[in-house]
Amino acid sequence: MTNPLEPVIPRNVEPTGVPGLDDVTAGGLPGGHVYLVEGTPGAGKTTLGLQFLLQGRSLGQKGLYVTLSETSEELAQGAASHGWDLAGVEIFDLVSDDDLSAEAEQSILQPSDFELGETIRGVMALVEREKPSRVVFDSLSELRLLSQSSLRYRRQILALKRFFLKHGCTVLLLDDKSAASGDMHLHSIAHGVIQLEQNTGTYGPDKRRMRVVKLRGVSFREGEHDFTLTRGGLRVFTRLVANEHGRTHAQEPLSSGNPDLDRLLGGGLTPGTNLLFAGPAGVGKTTTAVSCVRASLQLGGKAAIFLFDEGTKTLLTRSRALGMGIDEYIANGQLTLNSVDPAEISAGQFSHHVRDAVERQGVTTVVIDTLNAYLVAMPGNNFLLLQMHELLTYLNLQGITTIVVLSQHGLTGETPNDVDLSYLSDSMLQFRYFEARGELLKAVSVVKSRTSAHATTIHQFRLGQGGLEIGEALTDFEGVMAGLPRYRGRTRLLGDADEA
Repeated sequence: MTNPLEPVIPRNVEPTGVPGLDDVTAGGLPGGHVYLVEGTPGAGKTTLGLQFLLQGRSLGQKGLYVTLSETSEELAQGAASHGWDLAGVEIFDLVSDDDLSAEAEQSILQPSDFELGETIRGVMALVEREKPSRVVFDSLSELRLLSQSSLRYRRQILALKRFFLKHGCTVLLLDDKSAASGDMHLHSIAHGVIQLEQNTGTYGPDKRRMRVVKLRGVSFREGEHDFTLTRGGLRVFTRLVANEHGRTHAQEPLSSGNPDLDRLLGGGLTPGTNLLFAGPAGVGKTTTAVSCVRASLQLGGKAAIFLFDEGTKTLLTRSRALGMGIDEYIANGQLTLNSVDPAEISAGQFSHHVRDAVERQGVTTVVIDTLNAYLVAMPGNNFLLLQMHELLTYLNLQGITTIVVLSQHGLTGETPNDVDLSYLSDSMLQFRYFEARGELLKAVSVVKSRTSAHATTIHQFRLGQGGLEIGEALTDFEGVMAGLPRYRGRTRLLGDADEA
């Protein structure tokens, strides 16, 4: 006897042909059922339907596209824009030029009664003649208008559902959400419901999200999933669940490339943790991150740097000037520099790029620069915290050493934070400016570390031809982290060493 608590695994699952959607639906759509795909015009419903039929064609299944809203010529042109050839996919216009002629007009019956009956009989005749395995019906808004009442509309949909099930068809019903708010007839009838959303209120390209509202008998991935609609069709970026991706990894600390920095951190950089570099602009956060990356690359590791703010040319030029060139590692494939435009990418898409670097390229060190610019790609702070925390947790479970750069406002004094630092980071390196002897100097300290006994002292540091240089502890200063130091002794600064 089957355990009623065990999930039902469908015997016949139809892959959708949409990259990422099958991950959301646990392999595809159970065959022989009717599914609703709804979204406003332009969201990508027609493209998804074509991908579904083309996937069936590649599996030797016959596909039928029934259109009430677009002509076959328009569909062919849309497919060509994606580089697709619809040969082998049957496309039928239920409303032809003859149906619009004067001879086709009649006055004995109500037009809606006559046209609705003709439409339903036309669909059934097509299916019986062509015997397709996959059907896309585009769109339900016309059928809704012909029905005129919600009761009649529901009966027609039920009749079509029974007919399709009888003939073993897997059907996508496309709907443009033109019904009044709260119309749930289709949701209750369909075996599964997929919603496509298009956010047009953002700068840059529209951001699109997908949600599977229901899928009977399948443990699908709930929640919103970002997707793109470009040449080649839809691509879904499945919402990341970090706990599904753990693996064993080494935990011995790795050198940051600077012995003094290693001592501050309590031994170095621990794999499977994330380190936050926080401080005002220009203080040296990115350069310090590059120094840590170079140390990993010199040991044979691989790394990926995702730049939201700075251009790759600027980073390469500054690294060469400081004697920390990384060109050779880019040339041999150990390092990849990724310039990310936050206006052109969604949070889910960015997570996918990071996962690709880890799982396909085998990187062991990841740098995200900066967290502030990542915020621009998000719809709100709550999403930033949740999605970035999930991404960092994933990287930790994969044994990746992650460095996240956060730019804080202001040069001296209190610097407000855009995000909850303690929530995001395992360790935190705080960079600050301070004034002494008429100069603007820099200080660094380790604020926290969850994995090691770190130093609590504050040190001056500077960037030069030799890379990162860390001085003695500023034991004779007070107020360094506040940006208003008071000198109370004879601590030698890095500049004093040059003058000696």
